[in-house]
Amino acid sequence: MNERLSLYAERVRFAWILLLPMLLVVALVAVYPLLQTIGYSFTDARMASPRPVHFVGLANYLELVTDRRFQSSLRITLLFTLVTIGFELALGLAVALIINSRFKGRGLLRAAMLVPWAIPTAVSAQMWKWMYNDIYGVVNDMALRLGLIAQPMAWIADARYILPAVCAVDIWKATPFVALLLLAGLQVIPTELYEAARVDGASRWQQFMRITLPLLRPAIAVTLVFRTLDALRVFDLFYVMIGNRRGFQTVAVYNQQVLVDFSRIGDGSAVSIAIFALIAVFVVLYVTWFKVGEVENAR
Repeated sequence: MNERLSLYAERVRFAWILLLPMLLVVALVAVYPLLQTIGYSFTDARMASPRPVHFVGLANYLELVTDRRFQSSLRITLLFTLVTIGFELALGLAVALIINSRFKGRGLLRAAMLVPWAIPTAVSAQMWKWMYNDIYGVVNDMALRLGLIAQPMAWIADARYILPAVCAVDIWKATPFVALLLLAGLQVIPTELYEAARVDGASRWQQFMRITLPLLRPAIAVTLVFRTLDALRVFDLFYVMIGNRRGFQTVAVYNQQVLVDFSRIGDGSAVSIAIFALIAVFVVLYVTWFKVGEVENAR
C-alpha cells in the first residue's frame, strides 16, 4: 500500500513539474494582465498623463450604468451575439450532419467549407465591405440580376441594414468552424446506437432527437462557449466594416475608443472587466444548462 502511495505521489510531482512551465506562461500572459486591468478599473488612470493616479472605487463601474453609449454598444453586442450564434448553430449542425454521412467527394467538401473560416477576419470584413458597395459591389449586382431589389442599396451605410449585413458576414465566416466542432462530436457517437434504433423501428427524426442531440450536448456546449466568447468581444469585423459609427459600436469597439482615442485607462479597464464578467456569466449558463458533466457520466 505504501509503495502504491509513493508511486502515486511521484507521478503527481512529475505531472506538476511538466505543468509548471505552462502555468508560469499562463500566469504571465493571462493572469497578471487580468489582475492589472482589475486594479486599473478602480482608478482614474490616463494614458501618458503626468498627473498622479487616484483610487476612485466603483466610480468607473457606476458610470457605465448610466453611460448611454455603453448601453447602446452592449445592446448591439448582445443582439449580434444572439442572432449570429443562433444561425451558426442551426446551419453548422445541418452542415455537420451532411458531412458526417457517406458520399462521394466528402473529403473535398470538408476542406472547401473551411476556406471562409481560414480567411483572417479583417480580410473578410474588407472583402465584404467592397462586395456590399452600392456602386460596384457584387451583392447589389447579383440581387439586381435576380430581381430581388429594384435599385442598388447601401448595405453598410443605411442604418436599417447595417447590423443584418454584418451578421451575415459573421455567419458566413464562423459556420464552418461550428460545423467542424459539431462534426467532431458526431463522430464519437457509437454507430451501434443507430443500428439498434433502426431495428426497433425508430425513424430518422426520432434517432436525431433521442440519440444525436442528447449525446451531442457536450459538443454543442463547447461550440457555444467558443462562439459566444468571440461574438461578445467582436472588434475587427465591426471596426473594418463600419468604423466608429455611433449607434452601431460593439462593446469592444467602444472600449477601443475609450482606451485609445480618449486615453482613459481606468474607464477602459472597467469596460474590459464588464466584458469579462459577461462572458463568464454566459459560460456558467451554458455549463449549467447543458449539464455537460452529467452527459459525460451517462456515456
